[in-house]
Amino acid sequence: VQLQASGGGLVQPGGSLRLSCAVSGAGVSVTDVGWHRQAPGKERESVARMVGGGTISYADFVKGRFTISRDIRQRTVYLQMNSLNPEDTAVYFCRVYYRGSDHWGQGTQVTVSS
Repeated sequence: VQLQASGGGLVQPGGSLRLSCAVSGAGVSVTDVGWHRQAPGKERESVARMVGGGTISYADFVKGRFTISRDIRQRTVYLQMNSLNPEDTAVYFCRVYYRGSDHWGQGTQVTVSS
């Protein structure tokens, strides 16, 4: 299973970014996907998760600002991030749970700064 995350970059406070995670090597039966992030000096934390047909959960600090979605045909998971603030600066990782294991992408850097 390989995950390729993209879409990170430098954005001003209040701006938006859309992260993408292309999944290969896993069947369409993948039903547990998510995004996590890790800021410098901090532990990796869950940001958003989609389970099954569409049960979605978000960390409190992104509720109302971030949206997770997936395109099953394209085997891509997205994270739309709006109203970004400097505290959102981190490396963002996508994750899928497949055949008993978590699989991680390489991460994409998101920097929110003026």
